Formats: sequence, C-alpha cells, structure tokens
Amino acid sequence: MRQLREDIRNVAIIAHVDHGKTTLVDELLKQSGVFREHQAVAERVMDSNDIERERGITILSKNTAVMYKNTKINIIDTPGHADFGGEVERVLKMVNGVILVVDAFEGAMPQTKFVLRKALELKLPVIACINKIDRPEARPDEVVDEVLELFLELDADDSQLDCPFVFASAKAGIASLESGQPGISMEPLFETILNYIPAPEGDPDAGTQVLISTIDYNEYVGRIGVGKVDNGVIRINQDVVICNHHEPDKQIKVKVSKLYEFDGLNKVEVREAGIGSIVAISGISDIRIGDTLCAPENPEPIPFQKIGEPTIAMQFIVNDSPLAGTEGKYVTSRHIRERLFRELNTDVSLRVEETDSTDCFKVSGRGELHLSVLIENMRREGYEFAVSKAEVLYRTDEKGHKLEPMELAYIDVPNEYAGAVIEKLGQRKGELRNMGSISGGTYTRLEFSIPSRGLIGYRGEFMTDTKGNGILNTSFDGYGPYKGDISYRKLGSLIAFEAGEAITYGLFNAQERGALFIGAGEKVYAGMVVGQSSRGEDIEINVCKKKQLTNTRSSSADEALRLTPPKILSLEQALDFIDTDELLEVTPKSLRIRKKILDPTLRKRAQFKK
Repeated sequence: MRQLREDIRNVAIIAHVDHGKTTLVDELLKQSGVFREHQAVAERVMDSNDIERERGITILSKNTAVMYKNTKINIIDTPGHADFGGEVERVLKMVNGVILVVDAFEGAMPQTKFVLRKALELKLPVIACINKIDRPEARPDEVVDEVLELFLELDADDSQLDCPFVFASAKAGIASLESGQPGISMEPLFETILNYIPAPEGDPDAGTQVLISTIDYNEYVGRIGVGKVDNGVIRINQDVVICNHHEPDKQIKVKVSKLYEFDGLNKVEVREAGIGSIVAISGISDIRIGDTLCAPENPEPIPFQKIGEPTIAMQFIVNDSPLAGTEGKYVTSRHIRERLFRELNTDVSLRVEETDSTDCFKVSGRGELHLSVLIENMRREGYEFAVSKAEVLYRTDEKGHKLEPMELAYIDVPNEYAGAVIEKLGQRKGELRNMGSISGGTYTRLEFSIPSRGLIGYRGEFMTDTKGNGILNTSFDGYGPYKGDISYRKLGSLIAFEAGEAITYGLFNAQERGALFIGAGEKVYAGMVVGQSSRGEDIEINVCKKKQLTNTRSSSADEALRLTPPKILSLEQALDFIDTDELLEVTPKSLRIRKKILDPTLRKRAQFKK
C-alpha cells in the first residue's frame, strides 16, 4: 500500500552558473536554526572544496537538510556549469521537486534551459525563484515572462506551467511572493516548498529499494553511496542485493554496515530509515551510481537514465622533461594511474582509458573546465605529469560520415565588440543563429552553433577582444556533421635553444621577438616554450645567453637593461595556448609549456614527414 511521507520534502536547487544557488542554501540553513547564534559561518558554506571557494563555482552536488515546522527538508545544491551536468542529471532522481533560481537581471540563460529540461522530463514540479531582486538593474517582471517562455519552449505540461514564483535576495536573506514587496525573511520560500513540493511516496511494507544517485568517497571508509529510500525500510546489518537497470545480470549480495541521514551539514548515524529519506550507506565497496539496493527476496532495480557521454579528451603523460621529478611528490605512472582511477569513484562523467604506452592515459570529460579542475586538484595533491592539447571525441553515423560534438554559444557583448566576436567565431566554423539587443540597446546578444573544438582555446581571446566585458556561455547541442579543419593558433612559439638559467641579457634580446612567459633566473631546457612569437612560425632563441665581457667601455654599454614583465599564464590560459605538437608540464609549483619532441633536429624531421 503506497503512502505519502508528510514529514519530509526532497528538493534540488538548479540554476545557471552564478545565479545564487549556494548563497540561497546558506540562508535557508541560517534561518532554519542549523547554526548556533553568533556561530562563525563561512560564506557559501556548501562550497567546501578549495577550488570551489576560490573560483566561486559549485563543482560537486552536495546534500544538506533543514527542519521547518516539524518537516525535514532535504536540499541538494547542484553545479551550474555545463561541464558538471552529469552531477545534475543524476541527483534529480532523488528529489520530488526543484527550485529553479534565475537572476533578476540576466534572466534565463543556456544552463537554466539545460537543467530545467532535465527536471521537466522527469515530470518534477518546479518553484521559480527570481533571485537578486535588490540589484540596481533588476527586471523581475520581464524575467518572469522569460521563464514562462522557456517552460513553453520545453513543452511543460499545464501543472508545471502553473508554477509559483518567489522573489528573493539570497544575499539579504529575504523572499516574498510579490515582485514589488521586499519581504523580511525566507519564510515565503519555506512555505512554498511545503505547499507545492509533493511529499515522497512509497510502500513502507514492500521490499527495500534504494536507488544510489551520488557516490562520496572517504579514505577511511571507502565509497559512500547516497540515495533515496523508494520503498520499504533499510536497516543496519541488513542483507541486500545490488542490481542495476542497465545490467540485468548484475546481482551482488552485500550487508549494510553503516547508515547515515543528513542533519544540517553533518551526517548522523541512524539504525534504520523509511520511505522518502535520503540516506548515505558506507561499507559496500562495489557500489556505483545507478545501482539499486534491493531486498534479496525481490531484487527489482529502479530505472536510471544513462549519463551523457564525454565530448573532449586529453592525454595525461608521465613527465619526461629534463626537470622531471624536481618538484612533484608523485611522478610515476603507477601514482598517476591510481589517482585517475580513484577519481572515477566519485566522477560519473569522467572516462579513463589505458593506451598502448604504460606512461600515457586517455582522460575524457564533459569540457575543458571539467578536466582543468581535475588537473588543478592533482597538482595541489603533489602530482607531477604532462597533458596534451584537448581534442574532441568524434563519432561516425550508420553511413560512415564523421560526426563531431556541437555547442550552442550564447554571447553578451557591448555593441562595439560584436563585430570582432562574429569574425573570430566565423573563422572557427561558428554559424550565427540569432542576434538581438539587450540591456536597453547597449549590449548585443549573439547565438552561435559552433563545433566544440572551435571553442578550445577561445575564451582567453574572447576576454581580450571584449576588454573583459563579454559573457560567453555554452551548452552541448548533440553531434553534427564534421565542419572541416580549424587552425587553432595564428602565432608560433618562442622555444629555448639550450638548457640553463634565463639571464636578463638573453631575455632582453628575446623580447623583441614576441611576448615572454618567463623572467630572469628561471630554469629552462632545450625545447621548452618560453614565449609567444610575434610571427606565424616557431622561433628558437637563446635566453641563457650572457653578455661578452671586454675591457672596452662605451657610454651606452652599461645602461640597465629593462625587461617587459613576463606574461604569467594560468592553468586555463596555458591549456588554451598549447598547440597539438606541444605539452603542458604540470607540477605542484610550476606550469611549463614544452614541445613534444625536445630535440630541434628530430622536431624538424617530424615536420617534414607530415
């Protein structure tokens, strides 16, 4: 007999990147009394990992729970970036409704569309929360119309179209049901959740069924499966069977050794949990996302959608440069292999494949940001390795035609830079689909269909072309016919001619040839890229060259040599810069660009063979 569990609500917060999801969760936690009075609480408390805090983005979806009027509200904070879409797709199976957060100025953006489509496909009710209503340029009423248009475009049914709208300022901690009234607390949002998000439903007397939607990992207890109890009750020391909808033959008998529920930001150990509860289960080493824990007498897996496939790949290679092993703690192929395969424990969108060489691994992900976050995490943990230029993953159709991943790029730029952006994306095989005016006619919104590889290495150029005023958002748009060759880089590299230490005199002569990436005193080796050439071809230069000492003196000889400050590349900029014949050497302290073939003679031979 199916019943409703009225004392629980399960809700996910979804939105485009930077529209205020995590700040909203902060306020819900504060106003539900999770923190003690006067307790010091970090801003964006849900963004627990260092990179999330530095970049101000959410990368991993996280669970929390608050109590409001004797009802437990389980909240899942999800990422907004398309690269972490795999996180969003799977957590929606745990919830009975979603809160769609939309910026009161920016309105509905591409990622809003992506995450909303997933929620509507699962027939989840939606609460639309128009956030940042206290922004000076906020336009809440127009944004409401945009959101409703988006619902119509995504074929929402009548009940979904009749969704409630809440107007909030997460930063100020206020919400109201009318756009003109500021509100005094988050109570209107809490009330809307209780009234509009349905209570979880299930049969408490049926056999146990728990669908695992997220995997956490802890070095002490191993894999921790997080999921919702759909039917029955799950208890400590209970014997269960692991099944999977996509693998009909899979049946593994296991025992539940530890069971937790969420309370605020903590996991609390419990003896048993009933329908609708979101639980964390540890002690099962074989548990994976999409698995269902069932009672042994009736092993019935719950259907689970397949996660979207990766679109780009990089090679992670053991570092073999002359400076290898001087800065990293973990440098061997065994270390790198273990770390990459450990990442698969928690990241469902990642693929790691071994290649013909034991020193090289092919790592595929959802986008450049997805892979750059993994690289950054690894270098912070003490790993040293090299990575190749990102390449897209091609497919072929039934007729043998080559297909490549396509993206929809939405670009907001000041009117005077629109021409430069259209020209650059045209060269990268982008097709302009739409063009309109926004922000009272001062900005232009462009919509392009462009191959994923056309965007590799473009973001840095885009920020330069728009003087930092442009906004570029992309969303995956399936596979389309191959568009032809694209030249990634117009300018060549400045390559060090010999090993040694960069000297001011050598750098002074070299800086006339282009922009340097290194300063005086830095170690270099033959084949290392030390700058960007001002011409189309690679130039070899000697940055270790010393001034010849003579006893002849002249009035100008002893003047101080002035060096232009070097251009220090961030990880993303370096990944964008490298060409197909180059590698990025990543160590805990340095990022160095180098040619794949360090020896100049062998490099020339390889070019002639092409």
